[in-house]
Amino acid sequence: MDRTDIGKPDYFHKVVDCQWACPAHTPVPEYIRLVAAGRYADAYMINWHSNVFPGILGRTCDRPCEPACRRGRVEQEPVAICRLKRVAADFKGDIRKRLRRPARKKNGRRIACIGGGPASLTVARDLAPLGYDVVIYDADDRAGGMIRSQIPRFRLPERVIDEEVGYVLGLGVEFRGGRWVESLKELLMEGYDAIFVGTGAPRGRDLDIPGRQQASKNIHIGIDWLSSVSFGHTEKIGKQIIVLGGGNTAMDCCRSSKRLGGEDVKVIVRSGFEEMKASPWEKEDAMHEDIPILNYLVPKEFNHDKGKLEGMTFEKVEAAYEDGRRRLVATGDPNEYFECDDVLVAVGQENAFPWIERDIGLEFNGRDMPVIDKQTFQSTIPKVFFGGDAAFGPKNIIWAVAHGHGAAVSIDKFCHREDPGMRPPPRVNLTSQKMGIHYWSYDNDVSNDLRYKVPLKDLRNALASIKVEVELGYDQNLAVAEAERCLNCDIQTVFDEDLCIECDACEDICPTDCINFTANGAEAEVRGRLHAPAENLTQDLFVSGELQTQRVMIKDEDVCLHCGLCAERCPTGAWDMQKFLLDIEHAGPKCRERKKRKAA
Repeated sequence: MDRTDIGKPDYFHKVVDCQWACPAHTPVPEYIRLVAAGRYADAYMINWHSNVFPGILGRTCDRPCEPACRRGRVEQEPVAICRLKRVAADFKGDIRKRLRRPARKKNGRRIACIGGGPASLTVARDLAPLGYDVVIYDADDRAGGMIRSQIPRFRLPERVIDEEVGYVLGLGVEFRGGRWVESLKELLMEGYDAIFVGTGAPRGRDLDIPGRQQASKNIHIGIDWLSSVSFGHTEKIGKQIIVLGGGNTAMDCCRSSKRLGGEDVKVIVRSGFEEMKASPWEKEDAMHEDIPILNYLVPKEFNHDKGKLEGMTFEKVEAAYEDGRRRLVATGDPNEYFECDDVLVAVGQENAFPWIERDIGLEFNGRDMPVIDKQTFQSTIPKVFFGGDAAFGPKNIIWAVAHGHGAAVSIDKFCHREDPGMRPPPRVNLTSQKMGIHYWSYDNDVSNDLRYKVPLKDLRNALASIKVEVELGYDQNLAVAEAERCLNCDIQTVFDEDLCIECDACEDICPTDCINFTANGAEAEVRGRLHAPAENLTQDLFVSGELQTQRVMIKDEDVCLHCGLCAERCPTGAWDMQKFLLDIEHAGPKCRERKKRKAA
């Protein structure tokens, strides 16, 4: 195996599993340490720089970082990364003076953003301070997109949306609410230097089975119904409710209907419980509110009496496997029937681009999705860019933010007549954390505490109003306790073979047996003969150069706890604990090519 090149940005980035998994690459351990130190405003600003909406995401993020958390390999539950983000937002105080300012001088370039959701707001946040005139068009009167229209207030209070969307609009962004863009061709004729499409996936899938048309009055598309509830158009629902679907939208629908008069609310899903697309915590929250989830039932018919919905009939199925592929097959049991007053259909979302003409040079693929460059977010019309759900289909807020950052870089380069595909590599810093022979600048005592539960509003009061926030969030004491569960994965163990005397003391003291002094060899063979076989192939092995005994030091990054015991024990300082900082540039001069000055 070759010696590890720690100068490559992605090597240590992949070791910081939470940051690697976050689409916006938020430096998670760094802000968690700041939360533990009570520096909430600093923690908030780190988040604001990368993910733009800390208070919103601290309540609603799909948490791709948490399944990747190394703590989950030590104990059952990862660090509550998402809820610690909310702590930073809840206790930050007034940070307005620390935000970016509107540009003092405009650069003469105009950008249109279609859709007022998280992707467009991120593009605006990145470009407006650079002098761009950014105009956001949205059919709704207030910005926020699906953040405002589809996430219930009991999960995300409107004051949080207003605050963080306001930070973006306060950068001099023009918001044209109540403006439905009906023609991309017409907008292209208005002279914008670039157009960003961030319209999301606004169409909910329907269910075309017998009785659908006849009983349509009491059958509602989930995302449309949630929007109607959010904007106050719908304030009540029947007593017996069936929610169809197994995603997060279905969980929002069932919990919302419980607050609007639903007494017997049930979720019915065609797949198994484990296969449901809803996040585990969303399913837990629904069941905590006494909402049953019934699995392996396929809708067959809406039952009605002269157009009045009375119930639904379902076929019972089970999972069968053939050639390794899973499919649902009928069990042969009698169909099941459930009475209901209303049905909420939440079986998926689709993109809709009826306002984009097909004769303007913008190509669509076989799924009627625009053909988009996955790196630059550029369409086949060079000045038109896409991001968020509108680019590659439904995902979540944090992916929309990541797309917005990437599209802003491309738009900035395009407007400066540079190739959007030429992206600047991230910069990497490694800084020693040594404060003495056995002291470090961070707390390296590995806590054995299990994950701390987030306090909830008592169930009776939580269900009394659609606007009462259910989660109370951590208080400052619980926040510190949970933050101390973080294993500081960005504090890297860096090894200098020139200082090593091969005393093997680090190997002896390592609590996880991740340090090995052994003969080199092919990676597959080496992985199998380490003290603890390195079976996670998604993480590299740290391999030193050849030592005096012709051995090499090999460390399995997958099980390292970053406790620093190796560095404390080493008599020569061959081991050091160094903080890894990944600096990913957003749109601006540093992302552009540096023009060579002509010789005098």
